[in-house]
Amino acid sequence: MEAVAENRLDNSLFAPQWRSLSIGAVALCSMIAFEAIGVAAGMPAVATALDGLPLYALAFGGTLAGSVVSMVWSGQDCDRHGPFRSMAGGMALFALGLLVAGLASSMAALIAGRIVQGLGVGALGVALYVSTARALPSALHPRLFALFSTAWVVPAIVGPAISGWIVEYWGWRWLFLGVALLLLPVALLILPTLRETGESAPGPQRSWRTLPWALLASISSVGLATAGYAGVWTVPVVLIALAAAVISAARLLPDGTLILARGLPTVIAMRGLNSAAFFLCEGFVPLWLHQQAGWSITAAGLALTGGALCWSLGSQLQSRIDDQSRRLGWLSRGSLLIGVGILLCLLSVLGWMPALTVLIGWSLAGLGMGMSFPILGVLTLKLAPREQQGKYSSAMQLCSALGTSGALALGGLLFSLLQAQRPVLAYSSVYALAALLALLSWRSAARVGKGNPPGRSP
Repeated sequence: MEAVAENRLDNSLFAPQWRSLSIGAVALCSMIAFEAIGVAAGMPAVATALDGLPLYALAFGGTLAGSVVSMVWSGQDCDRHGPFRSMAGGMALFALGLLVAGLASSMAALIAGRIVQGLGVGALGVALYVSTARALPSALHPRLFALFSTAWVVPAIVGPAISGWIVEYWGWRWLFLGVALLLLPVALLILPTLRETGESAPGPQRSWRTLPWALLASISSVGLATAGYAGVWTVPVVLIALAAAVISAARLLPDGTLILARGLPTVIAMRGLNSAAFFLCEGFVPLWLHQQAGWSITAAGLALTGGALCWSLGSQLQSRIDDQSRRLGWLSRGSLLIGVGILLCLLSVLGWMPALTVLIGWSLAGLGMGMSFPILGVLTLKLAPREQQGKYSSAMQLCSALGTSGALALGGLLFSLLQAQRPVLAYSSVYALAALLALLSWRSAARVGKGNPPGRSP
């Protein structure tokens, strides 16, 4: 009996040997999520207080730009030196950015702090994947990624309300300073474990070769995020930024990613496709329910809550699947659920189904994301060579970031061109684009199981 109990404990994320890392990693993920969601909810008050509404979009675009650059650096650094340096550096940059933003006296200073935050977040995202891949048994990865999903879902549900309370009673600066204070205990949980298990596997130095392309990807992400403020230049800005994003992605992502080559390139591409499809629609779901269906803002927000809860449910369901072939099957089903859910939303927009169908559709889409996202993360770590887990973790997150920003810019452009004269066509074009991306991901899932060993990337 004691042997059985010991074996069960060893198969737990909270076994003594990796308890600190598991708790710290989930806490860090939750803090990053709350900062992103809470600040998004409180940013109108921040911009008003700093008289910076004209620079509103840069407060978000700057964070994305910083994260794109640090993702590339962190992937290479983790492969050369282990995840400790990237984790420690990411925490330091994240904390510095939070302090600069929290103490900012102008919108320019706030944006500078947000850029530094982005540098930290990009490094932390990659380091979290690599550190857990090397410190924890592969059998525990699905369970940990399920907890990561929950760590994002909970802030999505309660974050806006908490951030509103903080802004009202404590002031907007504590949206940043409060998270900075919580970083120290999290660092004490994570960093000692990584130092003890750290490893170094020097390889060829390549960061200087990829830096120009990382900067181009960063600039393109800013252009995509701020294109809506370009007035008559919106269309050229979007097209040029999209072209720059594709060019940089071709140099930064592993060979075959953009053409969905079998194996790991398709895994990375699917992460980008699913992210692009889901997050393109996310902002338009409550907007359509409020403006076109006549729902209150609170009622419209229930759709997003349902999607978030089903995301958490899906991630927990996938963590219970042990057989690899079954996991691949559920990856395909998860991607299909995203597409079916978005199509149900499209039918409501076209007037072919009642507005209530949007709640069902978005819940299905969230369920599909909860299933597919962790499985794609597990597959990336499983298929990537151990000495290149940083590179491929970085590529997965970079593909997700560029795919999402590109889809949002293109969908937003279609919406802005059509909304005034043909609102039904405007909304339906957004959902149709998202559905096509999700269904392409579903059709690509069969290409994940077999493939050549991961190819080189520059």
